[in-house]
Amino acid sequence: MRRLLLAALAPALIPLALAIPALAQTIPPGPRIAITAVTQPLPTQPQYTLVDQPILRDGLRARSNGRIEVTLASHAERNLGGAEIIRLVRAGQAEIGAGTLSTLSGDVPILDGVDLAGLAPDIADARKIADAMLPAANRDLERFGVRIAAMYPFPAQVLFCRAPFTSLSDLRGRRIRTFGNSLVDFYTALGAQPVSIGFPEVYSAMERGVVDCAITGSGSGAAARWPEVSSHISDLPVSWAVAAYVVNLAWYNRQPPEVRALVDATFKEMGDKLWQLGADATRDGIDCNIGNREGCRIHNLAARPMTEVKASAADRAETRRIFEQVVLPGFVRRCGARCGEIYNQVIAPISGVRFGG
Repeated sequence: MRRLLLAALAPALIPLALAIPALAQTIPPGPRIAITAVTQPLPTQPQYTLVDQPILRDGLRARSNGRIEVTLASHAERNLGGAEIIRLVRAGQAEIGAGTLSTLSGDVPILDGVDLAGLAPDIADARKIADAMLPAANRDLERFGVRIAAMYPFPAQVLFCRAPFTSLSDLRGRRIRTFGNSLVDFYTALGAQPVSIGFPEVYSAMERGVVDCAITGSGSGAAARWPEVSSHISDLPVSWAVAAYVVNLAWYNRQPPEVRALVDATFKEMGDKLWQLGADATRDGIDCNIGNREGCRIHNLAARPMTEVKASAADRAETRRIFEQVVLPGFVRRCGARCGEIYNQVIAPISGVRFGG
């Protein structure tokens, strides 16, 4: 069985494996550099196993000829919910941390504007927005002593439900696990009841009926075995759970130029791989969850296949309407007029929707 699983995964793993060629030492000899990094929510997620472990942990060690040693852990392994990442890195308890921007926006509200619910219908637009917003995000983050080294997405954030539904209108009255303010605004506008639950606790909440539905990445739900506790999955991308690796600025600035260059190059490579993984893993996650063996190459095939709910043109139009009339004004109300100005300058040319008309 293990051989069959490895053979099935091989085509998906090869492109990522090629990202780490056998390089010679790229920085000169010097004192050992110990880095603590706390990144993805779960250690089973492909973002952790296919990118963080081989490129951040093993790649930096190989490319520095053993001089850089990264101790890597997931949020679950450190008993973290994710919202503590900026404070953790700022305090120097970790040199590198990662978390979704909506979760981190409690400390830096502008971050929420990068990945608002309904903002980016496809991942190409999501990346354009993330790249364009990086300077503005770092201006605010550097006041906390941290900076973003790379942004990246998870697979499309879609809805998993315990009971059948056919359209967004069917969600009225259902208790839906959300994360971040804009998803709360989005599902409230649909007449649902948003519930805040940390990702590691969602499985048991769905199993016990504490919530009727939950939103996460199509592949993230597969990695967390959500098909065991839900029956229907939407293919409508509500957002992309855009996340970021943040580094302790004082630590980063103390490093020699060649070390900073190596760290920067590593994060550039990781970002590129993770955007590609986000695109590939979106459909893969749905296929794995619905039991489509041929399309399931990255995640685990669900033992109990789910039913896919395909979004209609009306659902997509309603998503756009709620973004323009509810989600965007809600973001500016929470973040302030300056955030509305930044949105109109940076994001509106990509999204095609201006704040205030």
